[in-house]
Amino acid sequence: MTRGARAVIALPDMEKGAAREARRDPAARLDEAAGLAEAIGVEVEDKLHFRIRAPRPATLFGPGQVQQIADAVRQAEAELVIVDASITPVQQKNLEDGTKAKVIDRTGLILEIFGERAATAEGRLQVELAHLDYQAGRLVRSWTHLERQRGGFGFLGGPGETQIEADRRLIRDRMAKLRRELDQVSRTRTIHRDRRQRAPWPIIALVGYTNAGKSTLFNRLTGSDVMAEDLLFATLDPTLRQIGLPGIDKVILSDTVGFVSDLPTQLVAAFKATLEEVVSADLLIHVRDIAHPDSEAQRADVEAVLAEIGVAETTPRFEAWNKLDLLAGEEGDAVRAEAARREDVVTLSALSGEGVTDLQVAVAARLTAGHQRYTIALDASDGAGAAWLHQHGEVLEQRVDGESIVYEVRMAKRDHDRFVTRSG
Repeated sequence: MTRGARAVIALPDMEKGAAREARRDPAARLDEAAGLAEAIGVEVEDKLHFRIRAPRPATLFGPGQVQQIADAVRQAEAELVIVDASITPVQQKNLEDGTKAKVIDRTGLILEIFGERAATAEGRLQVELAHLDYQAGRLVRSWTHLERQRGGFGFLGGPGETQIEADRRLIRDRMAKLRRELDQVSRTRTIHRDRRQRAPWPIIALVGYTNAGKSTLFNRLTGSDVMAEDLLFATLDPTLRQIGLPGIDKVILSDTVGFVSDLPTQLVAAFKATLEEVVSADLLIHVRDIAHPDSEAQRADVEAVLAEIGVAETTPRFEAWNKLDLLAGEEGDAVRAEAARREDVVTLSALSGEGVTDLQVAVAARLTAGHQRYTIALDASDGAGAAWLHQHGEVLEQRVDGESIVYEVRMAKRDHDRFVTRSG
């Protein structure tokens, strides 16, 4: 991957998807694509928006549009064209011929970012698997040799020498090995989850569109220093921390990778293991950049990915309308008024801290909504039992009764049932 490469972005606006695309602002979409490019050090020189009435099988864009892209490439002296959509291998090759520049589509661009950002061994395995799955489809027979030898995760590298058929075999073998390694990681994660379920604490997962402020909120809630920058996909590998909430001694808070529109299917499949914490969460906090012009469309994109990875619609969730500090006057007042009418929304600014306490109180109330009050008598010497009650419930009062200590505890019925089983 060549940092500092100059690029032209071409956004195809498909009429067949007009119902969906109408929710998105073209300028915001181009800005997002530029942000993705800048995340890997690519310098965006020009951004072009094209309406596509009938996608061309050979080039996606019409002949005149391809010429406009080529002219922009020449004027900007760019080496790269980024098509903000998924394109076929044939379209990629024909566009490269027509523009005399290297072409990469949205899927390839996102994979490039993930390849650069993955910090853990598991994250790198997942990205490499997704990258190889994508690369396998780029090996078209019209190439005598690969036009790119993509060592590691780079999509923007130079020429290579590996024959297509030999490369396909190597890719298949490597993907099989990666899947075996990821299966082992998944089994280990399942063991850890089973241990947590035997001594369960509620799991809260932060989800949201990339750059919505999840990691900033995570740091605010936990006092951690997870990377949180105004950068797309600033956080890639998931992070777990223990925190306390009003009336709840301990919960597990998970910060996950940010979602994005048209998230490559290869990445959704590869990152299912990482996102298992989201699937098994007791509560989701959907962090939204409420100041973004496409906030509603981003919400729909996140919900689509959640459905794709198997998160049930019945999983309780809150919406944290973040970046309130960017809305002033009547606009901010309108957002606050709308949130006040809903029970599943809290407005806040993770950056300034405004509203974070309200979120903590609301989340604690949601987690304890089904809790009941129980009277439990323990032997005075049962320190482990007393600690268990404090850890899994809210001890309202306690009193001495002979050789026993009687606890008035509010807790979930499932925890009470587990305590009874433990005592038995």
